Amino acid sequence: MIGKTTLVTGAAIRVGRSIARELHAAGANIVVHYRTATDAAQSLIAELNAARPGSAICQQADLLDIDALSGLVTNTVAHFGRLDALVNNASSFFATPLEKIDLAAWDDLIGSNLKAPLFLTQAAAPHLKVAHGAGVNITDIHAERPLAGYPLYCAAKAGLLGLTRALAIELAPEVRVNAVAPGPILWPDDNGFDGEARDRIIEHTLLKHAGSPQDIARAVRFLLNDASYVTGQVINVDGGRTAHL
Repeated sequence: MIGKTTLVTGAAIRVGRSIARELHAAGANIVVHYRTATDAAQSLIAELNAARPGSAICQQADLLDIDALSGLVTNTVAHFGRLDALVNNASSFFATPLEKIDLAAWDDLIGSNLKAPLFLTQAAAPHLKVAHGAGVNITDIHAERPLAGYPLYCAAKAGLLGLTRALAIELAPEVRVNAVAPGPILWPDDNGFDGEARDRIIEHTLLKHAGSPQDIARAVRFLLNDASYVTGQVINVDGGRTAHL
């Protein structure tokens, strides 16, 4: 990926941070998008630029502000001269029991998980076509096998999975679009899964252990860099959990 430029949303923390590091190690220039994690974003670009000067920048934007999305693309191309890959990683995740779903939850979960990836890809598409680039959307195994208590999140991710396949059609043949669907990788920050729930989920994987953010990052790197004849597909990185859900 030497000389290529990748924009990763939600790249300052958690899985997004690992994706940015993995792609940077492969030679890519990285645009670290963040919303509120300013210190984490700045520490990451300092780390990446220390390894390879001038190879990383950060950009702040609220992905729920659709008008701000084109600026992410414009600023990326203005700085690096090109955009070769887009990773739609940023995501909201929280429980929404059916009786408690409201418009605020709808706007947040649908906005971050489906609406923003659509309109950001729309803005990036002309540049991705010129570069014969690729996109990767981070979905979830629960896009296809819903998780109780999270109907709105699951619907949003299901939409993103459908969008991935639709975009693969719309942007072919110049641009490939695929998805990575994580299983148990990092537990949510809100402690929504207690120890017993975590143990039960891990026990239901075939490999009997949680994955790591690096597992997701390596799958993203494969789809962007090594999978030249793969488009419209999803890779479940879940330790075999969906094999017998």
